Amino acid sequence: MVTVLFAIFACTVQAHKAASATRHQVLSYRPVFQDCRGAGGVHRLAIRRMEIDGHGMVLTVDPATLSTHLEPEKDFACTDTDDDRNADTRYIRAIHAPLPLAPPSGFLANVGLLRGTPAGSFITGDLCPSRKKLDRAFLERLEAVQSPLPLALSISGLWLIRHQADFQWLQQQQQSGALQITWVDHSYHHPYRPGRRLADNFLLMGGVDMRAEILDTEQLLIEESETPSVFFRFPGLISNPALMKLMGDYHLIVLGAGAWLAKTPRARPGDIILVHPNGNEPEGLRIFAAQLVGKKLPQPFREIDNAP
Repeated sequence: MVTVLFAIFACTVQAHKAASATRHQVLSYRPVFQDCRGAGGVHRLAIRRMEIDGHGMVLTVDPATLSTHLEPEKDFACTDTDDDRNADTRYIRAIHAPLPLAPPSGFLANVGLLRGTPAGSFITGDLCPSRKKLDRAFLERLEAVQSPLPLALSISGLWLIRHQADFQWLQQQQQSGALQITWVDHSYHHPYRPGRRLADNFLLMGGVDMRAEILDTEQLLIEESETPSVFFRFPGLISNPALMKLMGDYHLIVLGAGAWLAKTPRARPGDIILVHPNGNEPEGLRIFAAQLVGKKLPQPFREIDNAP
């Protein structure tokens, strides 16, 4: 019995060491905005700087395609820039798209990017903090429809920390080519109080550290070997003008939803579709599955980078 217990303990330690070996050390993570030129005429905009495992790195954006990259800072010559000097790029235009006026309530509901060009649609799934497991069966059904399946996952830091096995499963699906995941920042803590008025709920609560909510989630993704995108989705889709301005300061594109299926159960061509595969909203998954079988969802499903 002692021998068996020792063997189990040894295997557990080895598994922990193997998992730890893949986790990166990210230090000095901070926002910047710089024009970067690399070999062969490569043009990027750097939005974050950091050290990864002791090496200077930048999180860059291709201003034409919106794709993000983690790249060695030594590969680029970078100078500070601003939005005005990049106003004609697709990236900056998407960040500063016109917004509706704030209503008397003081908060904004579901603003930002709601839909793209009217061809197909865009699947997004929110991973808010949850005690329930990821609905892997739902995602596997999607994989059978289109391969690879483009999927934007809005991830909260607390979900990632508490669902390591599910997160690693998503990474495996991505590595196998079944899923093509765009990682969207969904805040770190995703604060919410049931019954509290929306003007004082979610990220509008007092005492919320927005810098930490944004950057800590991005840093956590990088520590787990993933690359954050240029998109941010507000918890509950609730924001206000001050938060929208802050997203622009951090050079993030706010992602809304043209069809939150549990609330607006019909998706139009070009819509950004919202479901919750984190177990918190099974009705949205049921509606999605039924409409998928009934061929009522606009297809093909497209990468969220193509929406702005």
